[in-house]
Formats: sequence, structure tokens, C-alpha cells
Amino acid sequence: MKVSQAYRFALNPSPAQERALRSHAGAARFAWNWGLAKCQERYGAEGTWYSAIDLHKLWNAQKKADPAFGWWGENSKCAYQEAFRDLDRALRDFVASRKGERSGRRLGFPRFKNRRRCRDSFRFGAGVMRCSGKAVTLPRLGTISAHESTRKLARRLENGTARILSATVSRTAQRWYVSFTVEVERPVTQRHTKPGSAVGIDLGVKTLLTEVDDAGNVVTVDGPKALRSSLRRLARAGRAHCRTATGSANRHKAAMRLARLHARVANVRADALHKATSDLAAQYETVIAEDLNVAGLVRNRRLARAISDQGFAQARRMLAYKTTWRSGRLVTADRFFPSSKMCSGCGAVKAKLALSERTYVCTACGLVIGRDVNAARNLLKLAASGAESQNACGGTVRPGLAGHVPAKQEPGTAPAGKTGTAAGQPAAASREPTHVH
Repeated sequence: MKVSQAYRFALNPSPAQERALRSHAGAARFAWNWGLAKCQERYGAEGTWYSAIDLHKLWNAQKKADPAFGWWGENSKCAYQEAFRDLDRALRDFVASRKGERSGRRLGFPRFKNRRRCRDSFRFGAGVMRCSGKAVTLPRLGTISAHESTRKLARRLENGTARILSATVSRTAQRWYVSFTVEVERPVTQRHTKPGSAVGIDLGVKTLLTEVDDAGNVVTVDGPKALRSSLRRLARAGRAHCRTATGSANRHKAAMRLARLHARVANVRADALHKATSDLAAQYETVIAEDLNVAGLVRNRRLARAISDQGFAQARRMLAYKTTWRSGRLVTADRFFPSSKMCSGCGAVKAKLALSERTYVCTACGLVIGRDVNAARNLLKLAASGAESQNACGGTVRPGLAGHVPAKQEPGTAPAGKTGTAAGQPAAASREPTHVH
């Protein structure tokens, strides 16, 4: 099975190489701004804009004719080409978002990039790209020392089970990274190592994951709460940054210190999520989770920080591809399935359940159980009942326009990261969005 996978390595460039990296990032930023200006000019005159190919042709003609562009040869041609492709993709996404053809939040028109506010980043789509030991080789930049070993990717390249498609170089918190997009040949197993195993997981703000498996075992995984534990240091660093003079060297140092703290928070959170999701995908063939409306949940000003600190959406995304790699599947319950309000013993559904009620007490059968454990058990029963579609999503799962039934999406046709959706069973279930647990 061929899958696209990213390998990200931190770099340790020399001063000369760092200047070259900054030059390439500036070239990509200039190409974006130049192309956007050209598109705006043509749209004002003709009502349409240039494609990536058109921009590349215009650039090739102007860079040779205009002496002011004599510096273009100092950087790889890929920096300009990939910037034009990114701009073309941004314009197409903008049009699709306006027409309602693109899911997610509504996108605005692409903006010009400012050197002080824009993230340094550029991409290579062709040329010599390889890695070995603690070094990587990139077009025009040569061999750059890496902060960590690249043997995981180097072995796959040597064995012929991987092929580098592109390399994206970016700077985060004063450290340069290279991310290789690789087409990897992963071994296909007929069955999961533990066939028939299933687990229901409940995502919450108190504990990251509450798991209930088909054997009745209950496991709780506490999240690192990386942001919460670093709030004091972040506040102190933020105050120190505000007290410095604009444009001074001390302000630059304070900004670097603040950026490193934010980068560490993101790294700690991602590390915990990778470990938890990898363990779930390895131990269970079927993983049942909720389809939480994270964008809607973070609008609650009292819970926004706690929800963002746990990384619900990132956990779902990781489970989607890791279960596929292990020949398992991820089943997502319908967004309106009352996993918290339903009694896992008798199936009775409460009309209301406050977030402060951490213990579920059923008035019908008298069951007393932890709120998160009750939700995880309901999710596990949902998959066992056979209500979910077999790795397909869409259909009549969610309410749509009157007289319109969305089409089914079978395996292999869904976009990357999309998974099957299970519809709720009880007729008495309230059509309210799932709450945070």
C-alpha cells in the first residue's frame, strides 16, 4: 500500500547556509507578492486572474528583461515555482469557499506577505533531495547538518520502499526544519494483529482519553495540559517583551524567547497525542470516537483554552491514518449522538446534562457511573450494534436540505483523513450538539 507520509527533521545550518535559507524564504515571499499583484491587475482589467503556469511564464520573461531582477539566480527556481503554485491553490480555494463547494470556515482573498509577520517557508519540488546519517541534501543549498538522525527515512530510501516527492523548509522559533513529503510503500496486512478488538474513546478536558474496550477494561489517559502548565512562563515572557523598545535588540531577544516557549507547548502536546493514538491503533482493530464540533466548542470562552490545550481535532486526524496503517478502522459517531446523556445500562436519555455533573446518575435504572466512562461505553455499544456503515460516510447521517439526500462515499473515494460515520440509534435522542466531557 502506497501512502504519503511526512518526515520532519530539525536542521543545524552554518551561518552561510542560514543566510541562503533566509534568501530562499525571501524569494518565495517575493514571488507570492509579485504574482498576487499581477493577478489583481488582470482581474481589474479582464475579470480573471493568472494560473500558476501563466505566472511562471510571465516571471521567466520579466526576470531576464528587467535588470532589477538580476538577483533571481541566487536562489533555486523551485522557490518561485512553488510559490506560484501555492498562490494558484489559494485563489482556487477562495473561489470554492465562496461558492460553498469547500467545507470548513469561509476563506478570504489571499493577502500580501509581510517580511516581519510572515513565516519563513519555501519548498523544493524537484532536484537532488536525500538524507543520510545526520545530514540532508537539498537543491542549491547542498548538504546541511541535521540536529537528529535521519536513519528512519534513509533506510527506506536505500531499500527502495520510499520516494521523496518534495521538501518544505520552514523556520519556527528561530530553528530551521525540513519536512520531506514521501511516498512510502507500507506492508499490507490482511487482518489486524488483534482481530475483533474494539474500544470506545471519550475525549474530555479533565482527562485526554477515557477508554472502554470490549473486555470491559477502563483506561484513562491524562493529557499533558502543556499550555496550562506553561501559562506562568508565557505571561512572564510576554510582559518582558512588551516592556522592550520597538525595534531594539532586546525586543528581538524577548520575541525569540516567547516563540521558543510556544513551540515547546506545541511539541509537548503533539508528542502526547502521537503516543496515545499509536497505542490505540496498535491494540484495537476498531476505534470508536465522537465527531466533535471543535470549532463550535471553542466559542465557549470558559472552555476554549482547555479544549485547545487537549488537541481534539489533532487526535482525530492521527487516529484516522494510524488505524488505516494497522488494517483497522476508525468509526465516528454522529455529532448529535447523545453519548453523555444516554444511560449505558438501560438506554434512557436525559433531556439535559450539565457539564459540572461528572457522575452520571440514571433516574430510570439507578446506575451510577463516571460521566466519561458512561460515554465511552455508549460509543463502544454503538459499533457493536452494527449501526455504523462499513468505512463509508455521508448518506442520511446528518440533516440536510429538504428533499436532498447526500450521496454515499465508499472506501477509496473519500478525501484523506475522512472516515466512516455511525448514525445514532435511539429515537428519543435529542438533536443537540455533543458536549465536551
